[in-house]
Amino acid sequence: MNRRWVVKAGSNLIVSGGPLLLRAWMQQVDSLKRIHGIEVIWVTSGAIASAKERLWRSPIGKRIARSRHHDLAEKQALSAIGQPVIMDLYNLALQSVSLTGAQILLTYDDLVSRARRKNFVNTVEKLLALGVVPILNENDAVATEEIRFGDNDTLSARVAAAACADRLVILTDVDGVFDADPAKKKSAKLIARVERITASVLKKAGSRSASGRGTGGMLSKLLAAREAGRHGIETYLVKGDAFSVLTRLAEGHAVGTRILPSRGRR
Repeated sequence: MNRRWVVKAGSNLIVSGGPLLLRAWMQQVDSLKRIHGIEVIWVTSGAIASAKERLWRSPIGKRIARSRHHDLAEKQALSAIGQPVIMDLYNLALQSVSLTGAQILLTYDDLVSRARRKNFVNTVEKLLALGVVPILNENDAVATEEIRFGDNDTLSARVAAAACADRLVILTDVDGVFDADPAKKKSAKLIARVERITASVLKKAGSRSASGRGTGGMLSKLLAAREAGRHGIETYLVKGDAFSVLTRLAEGHAVGTRILPSRGRR
C-alpha cells in the first residue's frame, strides 16, 4: 500500500524561489512516487502574493501591491489574479518531469460538510489513482472572513486528516522550530524532535509571517501540527529550499523538526 504525504508550501518560498524552486519540488515529488511509493497531495499558498508581484508592473496595481493590509474585496480580487499565475508555474514544473497536476480550490464548508468532504476525498483518491498530483489552495476569491481557514497551514492539516495521510510536511523559510528566535538570538538551537506541543512550545513562536507575504508564521504551523497530531499524523517542519529536502526525508535523514502525533492513527 502506498504511503501518503500532504506537503504545504508557503507564499514567501513560492514568490522568492520562483519557477526553479517549483521545478525542484516537482522533481522530488516524482522521485517520492517512483522510488519510495509515496503519494503526494500538494497544498500551496502564494496566490495573493503572486498577484501583488504581478501588479507592480501596472501604475494602478502598484497602490494595492504596496499595501500590507487589504479589505476583503481586494483580497478576493488578488486571489483571482494570482491563482492562475501559480498554477501555470506548477503545471510547467510538473510537465518537466512528465507529471500532470490538478487544481482543487477549497472553502471551509467543503471539509465541514459531510457530503462535500466525501466528494473531495473521492476526487483526490481518483486523481492519485490516475497518477495526477492534486494541487490545493483555499478558494480565497469567494471565502469570507468569518468562514475561511485563516491560513493554509490549517488547511493542510485538515486535508491530511480528511485524506488519511501518513505525514504532513510544511515547507518553511527556516530550518524548523528553534528554542529561541534565531533572528534575534544567534545561539538559538534547532529542536529536532517535539514530543508534544505545549504552551511553552507555542510561546517560542511568533504570531505573524516574518516575510509579510503570508498570513501565518511559526505559530500557525505549530497549531497545524497539533491539529494533524490529533488524527495520528506526524508533522515535519523543514526548510523548503534546502537541497532535496523531501527526498532526504523519505530516505530517513534527520531534517528540520519532527513533531510526533498526540494520539494513534484513527
